[in-house]
Amino acid sequence: MENLSKRQYKLLLVCQEVYRQQSWMYQHKTNRVDDRIVSLTQPHVRPIVRGKAGKATEFGAKISASSCDGYIFFDRISWDNFNESGDLIAQVEAFKEFTGHYPESVHVDQIYRTLMNREWCKERGIRMSGPPLGRRPAHVSKATKKQAREDEKARQAIEGKFGQAKRRFNLDRVMAKLDNTSQTTIAIAFLVMNLVAGLLRLLWLFVCQFLLITTGKKTKIIKNYVLVLQPKEKLKLSVGEQ
Repeated sequence: MENLSKRQYKLLLVCQEVYRQQSWMYQHKTNRVDDRIVSLTQPHVRPIVRGKAGKATEFGAKISASSCDGYIFFDRISWDNFNESGDLIAQVEAFKEFTGHYPESVHVDQIYRTLMNREWCKERGIRMSGPPLGRRPAHVSKATKKQAREDEKARQAIEGKFGQAKRRFNLDRVMAKLDNTSQTTIAIAFLVMNLVAGLLRLLWLFVCQFLLITTGKKTKIIKNYVLVLQPKEKLKLSVGEQ
C-alpha cells in the first residue's frame, strides 16, 4: 500500500467497490444496484436508461437546459439519472430573475407537462405548450392546430441547440476524465455557443448597416433581418434535457 501512487490507490478503491457491487448482485440474483460503477477510470459515470431506439442505455452526464431568444441557459448537470420535470419551476424562476418578468409561454416536451407544472404556470399566467389534460376533443379548430404547430417549432429551438453542440462543439466527444473537468468542458461548450450567437447578430448588424450606407436604401436583407429583441411580454422559453 505504501508504494502505491495516489492514482493507483484510488483505482484500487474503485476495484474494491466494483467487486462489492458485482458480488451483491450475484448473491441477490439481480442486475441492478445503486450507484453502479461502469468505468474504472471514471467511477462517477452512471448508466442512464433512456429507452431510445438503438440506445436503450446511455453513459455520461445528463443536462437540463433552456433556450430563449437564440441563447441557451445551462441549468443543471448530473451524473445520476433524474426526472427533469422537477426542474421546470426553477428554470422559469431563473428566467424571471434574469429578465425581470415571467415568459409569455414555455415550450416543453411531454415529460414536463405534469399537473403540478401546469397549475403552477396557470397561476402565473404562463401558457404551456401541448394539448390539455383529458380526452382530446373530436374536432379541433384551425387556430388551435396552428398554435400547436407554432409551439412545436418554438420547442425545436432547444433540440436544435443540443444538436449544434454535438455537431459543432464536440459535446458528444467529451474527453475529460474527471467529473469536474468534464462539467467544465460541457459548460464551456454552451458558453461558446452563446458567444457565436451574439457574434452572428453583430455580423448581420454590420452587413445591414454597410449595405444601407453604400446603397442608400433598405435592401431585402435589411427588411428580413430583425435586430430588436421581441417585446418582453412576447418572450418564449424552451426547456429540454439531453
